[in-house]
Amino acid sequence: MARILIIGGGVAGLSAGITALKHGHKTIICEKHSVAGGNLTGWTRNGYHIDNCIHWLTGTNPNSDLYTLWQEIGALDSVGVYQSENLYTCTKNGDTLSLFSDINLLERRMLALSAQDKKEILAFIRAVKDFALISGIGGENHDKKASIIQYPTILSHLLPYYKMTTGELANRFSHPLLQEFFVSLLGENFGAIAFLCVASTFCFGNGGLPEGGSLAMAQRMASKFRNAGGEILLRKEAIKIETKNGQAVSVLFADGTQIRADYIILTQDPSAVFGKMLKADMPSQLKACYNNKKMQRFSAFQTAFACDLPSLPFSGDFIFELPVNLRKIIGAKRLVLREFSHEPSFAPSNCNVLQSLTFCNENTCKNLIELHEKDRYVYDKTKQNFADAVMQATVKQFPTLDGHLRLLDVWTPATYRKFTNAEIGSFMSFTFPSRLIPRRLDNRIKGIENVIMASQ
Repeated sequence: MARILIIGGGVAGLSAGITALKHGHKTIICEKHSVAGGNLTGWTRNGYHIDNCIHWLTGTNPNSDLYTLWQEIGALDSVGVYQSENLYTCTKNGDTLSLFSDINLLERRMLALSAQDKKEILAFIRAVKDFALISGIGGENHDKKASIIQYPTILSHLLPYYKMTTGELANRFSHPLLQEFFVSLLGENFGAIAFLCVASTFCFGNGGLPEGGSLAMAQRMASKFRNAGGEILLRKEAIKIETKNGQAVSVLFADGTQIRADYIILTQDPSAVFGKMLKADMPSQLKACYNNKKMQRFSAFQTAFACDLPSLPFSGDFIFELPVNLRKIIGAKRLVLREFSHEPSFAPSNCNVLQSLTFCNENTCKNLIELHEKDRYVYDKTKQNFADAVMQATVKQFPTLDGHLRLLDVWTPATYRKFTNAEIGSFMSFTFPSRLIPRRLDNRIKGIENVIMASQ
């Protein structure tokens, strides 16, 4: 039986910990924050619950491989999964289009919008269905997997999307709303194949919302780990890994304590580890990702508002283009709004939580983090200006909300940096450009035999 020390108590750390315990190892998770879960978290402000993470959870279809893993580690243990009618809705020139969970409804709606785009619409719908078959969730019952014989045909259908960005895909359509549909969620520079992945995941029942939201899911996983005999040490920030003769021997923590281990599993942002916590070079494959200008990292500027109305004028996520005068303040062309009516406990009776999200590129993230460190007054003022602009844009889009919104919280890449040590506050891996398929990298570190990487 080995003594395993896991640095980071997020999804990766908890998953690794539960798996290690199943194999009979003594396992300890050390987490910098006061709660386990990492980015899979939420918090309460003035009686309203703010959900940080899950917009859709890949792996909620029982026929998917990931569903089995979620069950094994307690993430979906004995809870319901909410499948909304649409993942998001976008708007253009007063009309709207949603990514419906019913792909046949999506096809009919797109054709009704623009018969002249029929060829591209049918090709897109076919590609989404093909992607689902590859994932083992295809067909009418969302349970079919492509056979070897089908693969050449399917790959020929998907190849054009592999070569395109979402912006290039949008330009293949003539209708303005269809063009907006393909760029509003991910932007113009993601690989179009990434959009197919999202669409097939959601339209084939594999992207639902687990009951209780992000924090509840993290708590289920943490309970599973503890009940199996694992130990979670909170407010335990690792600052240095001690090595000797090609072996990691212990970890030094910010509180001055030291823990010895036979194996160490790192689940943190790699940029926060190599050359800092661990005196070793970043693996060449990983370094190549950081140096590839097409593979950018990102984070987000987010707000949460209390709404004293019994319902909001949209469902799920709603994405709209910002007024020109607010784009510079908000730092984006579009704003994503989200509501949580599927979780009545998130707000007092006859009230709602409304959240916004705006993606930030690497430079914006770095500037906000630097501002947070050097001038808190200007940083706080920047947050307030951002929140004011979001409220102004939201009320302009939905006038019935005027006078009914109250700011609950604002969080930025600097917030993620503070709680997770991610270099630019990124909460996901690199962006997904065209002509690239994500692949698993070697999780070992040259010259150190007993340290394993398990981060994104």
